[in-house]
Amino acid sequence: MMTRRATKIVATLGPASNNSEILEQMIVAGVNVVRLNFSHGKAQDHIDLAKKVRDISLKTGIEVAIMADLQGPKIRVGKFTDGSVMLTQGAAFVLDASRQELGDLTGVGLDYKELPQDVKAGDILLLNDGMIVLKVDKVVGEQIHTKVVTAGKLSNNKGINKQGGGLSAAALTAKDMEDIKTAMSFQADYIAVSFPKTASDMEMARQLAYVAATPFKHKPGLIAKIERAEAIPNLEDILAASDGIMVARGDLAVEVGNAAVPALQKRMIKLARDADKLVITATQMMESMITNPSPTRAEVSDVANAVLDGTDAVMLSAETAAGSFPLETVQQMAQICVAAEAAELVQLDADFLGKTFTRIDQTIALGALFTAHHLGAKALVALTESGSTPLWMSRHKIHIPIYALTHKLSTQRKMALYRNVEAILLDTSHDRDTALLQAEKHLKAQKIVQPGDVYAITCGEPMGSPGGTNMLKICQVS
Repeated sequence: MMTRRATKIVATLGPASNNSEILEQMIVAGVNVVRLNFSHGKAQDHIDLAKKVRDISLKTGIEVAIMADLQGPKIRVGKFTDGSVMLTQGAAFVLDASRQELGDLTGVGLDYKELPQDVKAGDILLLNDGMIVLKVDKVVGEQIHTKVVTAGKLSNNKGINKQGGGLSAAALTAKDMEDIKTAMSFQADYIAVSFPKTASDMEMARQLAYVAATPFKHKPGLIAKIERAEAIPNLEDILAASDGIMVARGDLAVEVGNAAVPALQKRMIKLARDADKLVITATQMMESMITNPSPTRAEVSDVANAVLDGTDAVMLSAETAAGSFPLETVQQMAQICVAAEAAELVQLDADFLGKTFTRIDQTIALGALFTAHHLGAKALVALTESGSTPLWMSRHKIHIPIYALTHKLSTQRKMALYRNVEAILLDTSHDRDTALLQAEKHLKAQKIVQPGDVYAITCGEPMGSPGGTNMLKICQVS
């Protein structure tokens, strides 16, 4: 038996993990959510991979969520004659939106044609994740004349960021809109939206997703990737329009500076939890394991600190998509999460000070949490239709596992991302007393509770109504 882990693991799939055997091993080792990166591959590739994931879930009995991560606007340089150039400090270099020929040492074309309208003399442009720095001297028509401040190798299609933000590119491109349709064809559980600046970006994504998912009677969760400087002042509004956020530390660090990111990460995790939203911490968490079989001490601390701050999930990108040790990376990350969780401080009484609850279902959820904590209950159990009750419970640190029992497969999959929630598919009776007996029978069969154990259980009456949780019962197993 693996040690139970509250923090969830998101793994990006790619050449290193597309193989059914490796993917199955990763899921068994602890992957809770698979990320399909729509920046790479064709629509059919993602459809085939989603089917592979669902087939493995069926085989292993482990349901995982599928997250479709949209590419967003391509703010990139074009291609070079020789694939790359070596820029030297102080050299002149022209970014030319009108250039058709391949790039060379004097300049290169742009995939993002609007860049000349977005910059002015004195602006700082950061290329290739900030490895190359250019200062804008002047803008002449479609040409941006720059001077190389930080030299280095610049290769095909590397990304461009503007220090401090300010690029006008819309979050959703025509490709993203088509990719949403593809993701909904296999009912992706979550859609991650790249580079949103405002709540309206998320609202548009939700509208498009819901329309595309209507034939399947499906409603995906929406995750806002916080990676633009402009998103920071709008965090609360973006959160309100989303089901969760991703602390996308790569592009964000380039725009706001590396030093600002750790404090922003802590702030975002707290904001999300306070707003009853989900939060994923991402980017370079176990980067060295792309080529090494064990992480650095700094990476261990990075993952552990995100866990201690209360993140719902920690995410692996190239480590599992293209790395040499995808399985080992998942195993190591799971061990770090378990060790960090054991050191968590539970302060439920302080959490509830000054809080008021106006919804009956939310009050029941938090009442169950508080009661179970003070009674030393073995488990918190929620009979749930939509997943709202377990979500509210999961926003507070507690060393009591939360078991969410639902008859809806889509709800079970969505809850795979909720911290400290184990989602179980169980079709219970519409009669309340019968349903409670069925729940306890299942808990006993799974050895979650044993005779003498106390657990708290919530449900709604009438049964089967979303948002209808109105009952809390404290039970002792006979």
